[in-house]
Parts: sequence; structure tokens; C-alpha cells
Amino acid sequence: MTSIVFDLDGTLVDSAPDIHAAANRMLSDEGLAPLDLETVTSFIGNGIPNLVGLLMRARGISADRHSVMVERMMDHYSARATELTRPYPGVPQALERLRSAGYRLGVCTNKFKAPAVQILNALDLGQFFDVVVGGDSLSVKKPDPAPLRLAFERMGDGIHAYVGDSEVDAETAQAAGVAFALFTEGYRKSPADTLPHTFLFNDFNDLPEMMQHLKGAA
Repeated sequence: MTSIVFDLDGTLVDSAPDIHAAANRMLSDEGLAPLDLETVTSFIGNGIPNLVGLLMRARGISADRHSVMVERMMDHYSARATELTRPYPGVPQALERLRSAGYRLGVCTNKFKAPAVQILNALDLGQFFDVVVGGDSLSVKKPDPAPLRLAFERMGDGIHAYVGDSEVDAETAQAAGVAFALFTEGYRKSPADTLPHTFLFNDFNDLPEMMQHLKGAA
């Protein structure tokens, strides 16, 4: 059987607007000016603690306040994590088709597991996934391959494929030795063709057919 694991932010959902809003609420608590959406989006990919560190550096906040700032960011984000976040076009339909075709589906994200599950359930996507591995599920995060490998271990033997949008995801898939489908409409910073991938796609309606070709080739 084939198992497909998805990244969350920038792959299944466009969460940058809510992350941006939470970041600026956190900065406002400090009496600091907001950052624009493009800047905050560029910080997404390695988990909230890393994002907060980048926000602090951008606004000159002392590094020794990192743990406090992470807690404040999490409070702001968890309180309003799905006001602006939406699935990318075609995501629910693609997941439904994949599940109906017998694929096992999971999520591996650097977002902490609790808010990841909160978002999936709020957007009615949680029903499709057997496994969710978050950035706090292990002591390491992507691009270390351990979280992705854990997700596949929990889903069982068979063909494994990973779907993501970023440099971090490409590196993770390569380190784990699995096929990688690169969604080109997410938060990556480099040209798509410079990242290692098995195939590229920009429309989730195309993903089920691409996965069928991958399954047939294997």
C-alpha cells in the first residue's frame, strides 16, 4: 500500500496570514512596529521557535527573552489560528480522491502538533489523516529525516511519498530517501527547479494522477 505524508504550512494550507497577524500582535505587546506579510512569510518553515527568533532579531529584542516570546507567540497564534488560514484550492477534493483510492495519508510539520491538529480539524481536513507528527513530537525537526520517518513507520510498510513546498521539505525527503512531490505555490525561497524533487505540481487536482503514476512506476 502507498503512504503519502504532507507538510502543512505552505502545502496543504496557506497559514501565513494568521502567522503574520499573531507575530504582529506579539510585537505590539512589546510596543514595536509590525512587520509586513512578505517578511514574516519568509521566516516560516522551521517551526515557531525559529520564527520567533527571526522576529526578535528583526526588531532588536534581546535573545535572552526567547522562551517568553515563544510562549506569547503561541498564545496569540493558538487563540486565532484559523481566522485567515485556508486550504489551497483543490486540497479537500484531492485528499478525498486519494483516500477513496486506498492511499494512507499523514502529516509531518514543524508546527507543534496541537495547533496543527487544531487547524486540520477546524478546516475539516483532519478526517483524511491517520497520523500527524508535529515539530514537538521528537527532539529534532525537519530537515532531520527522523520526524518524516516516524510518520511513515506509524503508517506501515509500502511505497512512501512526501509532499511539501519548501527547501526544508526537499532536504527532508532527500535525507529520508523517499519520493518528493514539490508543490510550487507555497513558501519556498529558491526556484522550484533547483530543489531536488520527483515531480512538481501547482494544482492539487493533478496530484492523485501523479501519485498513481508514481505507484505504477514503483
